[in-house]
Amino acid sequence: MHFVSGYCILLLKIINMKKLLAFIISLLSICFVKGQSSVKICDQTWMTKNLDVSTYRNGDTIPQVTKDDDWVRLKTGAWCWYKNDSATYESTYGKLYNWYAVNDSRGLAPIGWHIPTNAEWSTLTTCLGNPLVVADKMKETGTIHWSNPNFATNSSGFTALPGGYRFWLFIGSFEDIGTSSYFWSSTEKLDKSYDYVIDDKFSISTLSTSAKESGFSVRCIKE
Repeated sequence: MHFVSGYCILLLKIINMKKLLAFIISLLSICFVKGQSSVKICDQTWMTKNLDVSTYRNGDTIPQVTKDDDWVRLKTGAWCWYKNDSATYESTYGKLYNWYAVNDSRGLAPIGWHIPTNAEWSTLTTCLGNPLVVADKMKETGTIHWSNPNFATNSSGFTALPGGYRFWLFIGSFEDIGTSSYFWSSTEKLDKSYDYVIDDKFSISTLSTSAKESGFSVRCIKE
């Protein structure tokens, strides 16, 4: 009986520890959101910075994968910094995630936020009007991060940054820093997923589809 009683007490302690851990994770998530700036564009509220978390909403660690060969073979969630260089890129551009992290049931976005769907990206761009100027309304102004010339007004307040991407095919290389923004959508299309691209070369913004093994930035939208 003493053994059973001791086992039950231990079990209760473990359960309480799990509840405490869940509470701490929720609190940290709330603090993270409070530290994030946001902007209301039409009827949507968006974060104005790229996501930069290394754990899922429940506290589980998202693996950091640096080796190119490992990255291109992944079928589970992972993140990296551009060129695996945190000192140069993290504070400005946040992390690059593959789509498996975006789609993980444990939740990539902080509490109260989610990864935008294809429809939500479309709502945003439609709201901003003329497709020929949508990109300039969303991009950060100046040439500190975007290449010259940059005709952006950032009138929406979205403040898109040219964080580039990690290529999914063969070598897992990094491309387009300073010239393009790539943001994941949570919407799948067959074996790919939709993503939203802001291209500096043509000052355009487009919805496209990419391989789920690609490494893109993430912007969250409020629930």
